Amino acid sequence: MFMYNDGGRAIAGYKGQASDCVARAIAIASGRPYAEIYARLAEGTSLQRMGKNGKRSASARNGINVRRKWFKDLMVEWGFVWVPTMTIGSGCKVHLRANELPKGRLVVSISKHYTTMIGGVIHDTYNPDRGGRRCVYGYWLRTI
Repeated sequence: MFMYNDGGRAIAGYKGQASDCVARAIAIASGRPYAEIYARLAEGTSLQRMGKNGKRSASARNGINVRRKWFKDLMVEWGFVWVPTMTIGSGCKVHLRANELPKGRLVVSISKHYTTMIGGVIHDTYNPDRGGRRCVYGYWLRTI
């Protein structure tokens, strides 16, 4: 099942397309305002060290490096716990389907995208499930 949800992006005054799936997914799952989530992610991105390409972004618009310690710490602060569902070489064990994920509030990591699942329903700006075949790398489960 799928429900269109931009996480409050339009209401916050943001326009146009952006690679902000992380901010949207967290806003939806946490119930926090999109602008607050976006600002905290932009702050974390601006404080991280520069990459090998010599670039640093002060925006959450062009994607978030979700492997950084500051990002993981922020997710824990917001009441999430990481649950991995796949390891290197293990193959896909869990798909983006309601019957393969818990019923809570989840921020789900899939290939090149973060989405939200609440009570078995995908909340996003499009349906990323690929007919139930989309592999889940892991998910952040909201505990509070």
